[in-house]
Amino acid sequence: MAAAGWQLAAARWIRPAAWIGGLIPLFLLVAGVFTGGLGADPIEYVTLRTGFATLLMLMCTLAITPVRRWTGWNWLAPARRTLGLCAFLYVCLHLATYLVDQGFAWTYIVEDVAERPYVTAGFTAFLLLLPLALTSTKGSIRRLGKRWQKLHRVVYLATGLGVLHFIWLVKSDLRDPLIFAAVFAVLMALRLPVLAGRGKKKRPAATRRGEAESQEAAAGETRGAVSA
Repeated sequence: MAAAGWQLAAARWIRPAAWIGGLIPLFLLVAGVFTGGLGADPIEYVTLRTGFATLLMLMCTLAITPVRRWTGWNWLAPARRTLGLCAFLYVCLHLATYLVDQGFAWTYIVEDVAERPYVTAGFTAFLLLLPLALTSTKGSIRRLGKRWQKLHRVVYLATGLGVLHFIWLVKSDLRDPLIFAAVFAVLMALRLPVLAGRGKKKRPAATRRGEAESQEAAAGETRGAVSA
């Protein structure tokens, strides 16, 4: 019963906690505007920070399913939608900063997307994330049915392209993009049947009841944008 109790409590606070954690990078950027903490080149700083935040949110989103499988903590599920939407928020800010930096010169922007591989990869990742964000509502889940799950698996490709975009963008210090690449590789490996199956443990009845109650308390939030 104790297990059921704490999982019910966790199901209630996980979504607001995910919002708070997901919006911390945005808060730091806004604080930097008022404190002069954006450095000598604010556009470059915001571009890098929003891109970093996008990948961080995507990695956290992708980590939820393996963690749930290995721990049985199904109350984590509502956080996927929240973190996915945060990822989309940051990728929109990332793209907007790029457009501002280019002075909204659309002819040049089109040429840039077509001719520079790292821009092509980043823009393609944005296009892939767009339908995932648009279909993150409960109504979309009901309308699409099984097709919804297939559609949202596109997040794997979008995240991979985002990592590639970061690797190609950085010209000298590759530590951060390679760390993201390693984390992404691990998260994909954990989805392989041979590893995913090991995470499915048989849990005590009380724990299973707690999970069921947690899921019921978070009804409608167990699926979400960018959440495969």
